[in-house]
Amino acid sequence: MSAQHSNAAIRKERVARWSVVASAIITLGKLAAGLLSGSIALLSEAAHALVDTFATTVTWFAVRASNKPADDEHHYGHAKFESVAALVETGILFLLALAVLAQAMRNIFLGGHIIEATPLVFAVVIVSIAIDLNRIRALRKVARDTGSQALEADVLHFSSDLAGSTLVLLGLVASRFGFLYGDAIAAAGVAVFIGLAGWRLGRRTLDTLLDTAPKGRVARLRVIAAAEPGVLGTGTIRLRAAAHEVFGEMALLVARTLPMDQASAIRNKVIARVREEFPDTTLIVTTLPVTPDSETVRDRITLIAQKRGLPVHHVTVQDLDARLSISFDMEVDGRMRLGEAHEEAEALKRDIRLEFGANTEVEPHIEPLEIEHLAGQNAPAEIVADITALLKKLAAENESISDIHSVRVRRTPGGLVVNYHCRASADIDVASAHRLIDEIEHHARDEYPGITRIVGHTDLVKRTQK
Repeated sequence: MSAQHSNAAIRKERVARWSVVASAIITLGKLAAGLLSGSIALLSEAAHALVDTFATTVTWFAVRASNKPADDEHHYGHAKFESVAALVETGILFLLALAVLAQAMRNIFLGGHIIEATPLVFAVVIVSIAIDLNRIRALRKVARDTGSQALEADVLHFSSDLAGSTLVLLGLVASRFGFLYGDAIAAAGVAVFIGLAGWRLGRRTLDTLLDTAPKGRVARLRVIAAAEPGVLGTGTIRLRAAAHEVFGEMALLVARTLPMDQASAIRNKVIARVREEFPDTTLIVTTLPVTPDSETVRDRITLIAQKRGLPVHHVTVQDLDARLSISFDMEVDGRMRLGEAHEEAEALKRDIRLEFGANTEVEPHIEPLEIEHLAGQNAPAEIVADITALLKKLAAENESISDIHSVRVRRTPGGLVVNYHCRASADIDVASAHRLIDEIEHHARDEYPGITRIVGHTDLVKRTQK
């Protein structure tokens, strides 16, 4: 449990405990004053206060239970204990409101009565109003800070207490001036306020128990997700509230060609954005791969090959009337038997035709997979000099390539691996530069058969300073 959560739990328990003590004191005071004066309204308020004492006791136990952390049986914690307590209080409020209203109407039909409104009775009512004002303020602050539904229920209870006590005070004043129906009308007013408090509390409690999502939260989550680059949309979003926390799940739609690490990064950024705007919300966010409108044929072929664990490159796509012609280089382990490699190629062809249609022309070219790690050592200086001279000679035959430099030659079990740099104009296109480097590679391997791999990197021609 975090320090912040622990502090909130202590505050909730403390204010709930003092609320029980205050309710007990008010109950005894109103009961004594009601018996002394014979006021139906005051006795109704005493009954209301007695119910509140019971309700606040239930609240105290519910708050203590709700503070327990999540366990194997309650994955989202125990916060709904507060909702159950609030629902019990709602039922009690409705029953009390009906009982008070029935007694008030009975008194009105019997012609009303005068009560004994002594200074002590007035004092009890005024003191109870002061206590209610103080605890409403304290409870409302803690309920707002911690999101406690049970404490919010107590706030509604004591707000109806305050209204009821005020009506009782007015009834006492009316009775003091000889108005026979003052006490009964005040009692009826108390019943109405109790009923309204029960209605508001019940509606809020049922929303929580029925897992009603916080108003406007789902729409805002969709906006937050859509603002993150790479998110193509959102799928299902489900939310449920439990006291001061909101739990839920959200699905993000991402391109199916997106690498898993990028999809995970997008997911983490969305979670961080949600946490920043809604600290009370804990979401399980998943990514769903979909086919975006921008996905190309080459993207789709690469994805199909990846599912089979086959690297492909040099993918060429042609439109031939009403069908596609697709060719590509497919790399397999060089030690694999040709029959097995052929089976892999045929399986890949079938997958591609399932994607693009049975009449799609598919031509894979099987190549040996480059060994990822080669044991090597620097070649003797005379070999490096010979290959450097050869590369410079080949570059001189082409005006677009110049300045062969940084030539490195390594001996490996498979032959010589050559890396070098050259310079080319920034104005030529990439395809032309690649073709020129390929020509140098092919001629070099023809003239120096020991070379098994040659990689040329093009730097830009240095601009002459004026």
